[in-house]
Amino acid sequence: MSGSAPGPAPVLVDAEAGARPSVAGAAARRALLAHPALLLVGIVLASLNMRAALASVAPLAGEISAAFGLSAAASSLVTSVPVFFLGAGAAVAPWLGRRFGAERVLFAALLLLAAGILARVLPSVYALYGGGVLVGTAIALLNVLMPGLIKRDFPDRAASMTSVYTGAMIAGATVAAAAAVPLEKALGGGWQASLGSWSLLAAVAALAWLPQVLIVRGRTGHAVRAVPAGGPRPVSVRRSALAWQVTLFMGLQSLWTYVLIAWMPTIFVDHGMDRSTAGVVFAFNNLVQVAGAFVVPLLAGRMRSQRPLVVLVTTLVAAGYAGLMVAPVEGAWLWSALLGIGQGGAVGLALTLIVLRSGDAVTAAGLSGMAQTVGYLLAAAGPLAAGALHQATGSWTAPICVVLGVCAAALAVGLLAARDRTV
Repeated sequence: MSGSAPGPAPVLVDAEAGARPSVAGAAARRALLAHPALLLVGIVLASLNMRAALASVAPLAGEISAAFGLSAAASSLVTSVPVFFLGAGAAVAPWLGRRFGAERVLFAALLLLAAGILARVLPSVYALYGGGVLVGTAIALLNVLMPGLIKRDFPDRAASMTSVYTGAMIAGATVAAAAAVPLEKALGGGWQASLGSWSLLAAVAALAWLPQVLIVRGRTGHAVRAVPAGGPRPVSVRRSALAWQVTLFMGLQSLWTYVLIAWMPTIFVDHGMDRSTAGVVFAFNNLVQVAGAFVVPLLAGRMRSQRPLVVLVTTLVAAGYAGLMVAPVEGAWLWSALLGIGQGGAVGLALTLIVLRSGDAVTAAGLSGMAQTVGYLLAAAGPLAAGALHQATGSWTAPICVVLGVCAAALAVGLLAARDRTV
């Protein structure tokens, strides 16, 4: 049954390691949890960085393309490369967590993110894409380790904490999208200054995680096995049909989101909207996502089956995309609102399903790694395919029709993933 309780003698379990802490490790964990405000601030600041470095690119895509003479397909790689490495980085995140512990890996990921953001503004197209590799890898580590950390440290408030971090994640994207063009003008350094400024947010978040790294330093007890030799073996998520359903829902909802992150402002500009207004409408889309990302996980945690929520979020996204195809500029604010609520609700639901469909923290970490590895590799095809279709047809109709098919597939697989059972 979903949300089943642990055994009668629960212990602190290191979610990303599958290891039971030693005495010293348990003491370190208690010391960390004795300062919940510090931990919460760290989670919120890290979450603010999970999309900001990606959302800040879209309003500036035209200038970046012009600066390097990029075609539509090559321009889409500016977004697709980081998303591809969201998947590739997710594959190694569980191993890094087992080897070094969540706090250290999250701290290192934030430093890597700051470095990647700065690399993207160097005067080289290779640095632009190479920085995207670093940005995607860093965000992947944050994405994968956060659900397991929440399941471990907040087992009784997993759904509400998921709403907090997804809300913060989308709030970061909102601010980044809204501020991209104004920062460009205020800093007087072109698109490079605007993009590079987001390295400061990553650096501040890294500082917030440093005390937690110091608290657990050398005392995490990773050598102690969580399951005795004669005990039950950890669940193999790759052999679970339910795990694959959760994974596909994660991937399909990520695909429709990253198509919008890459191309929404461009769609508006191509239909006659000025660039600044397109950036504001895009920021509004991200702002509205906060409501969906915050409310949907809370509702999901109170429901045995999340099927009604799957229907709701996929219908909203499909309606918004259809509006972009029929009357993109005339109904821009309405379509942005529908898409925003659906997008935010979908990502919040996908992340909550990882927690709710997992029987314990170890399974949550494994399912998170699988869902985000496969899911983001699938999602990486979205911006690139949309850009290629647009370049081939000279219209956004074909790309949007393909995404509507993705919405239908997400509805089908989401209804399976939302059933009241665990991996």
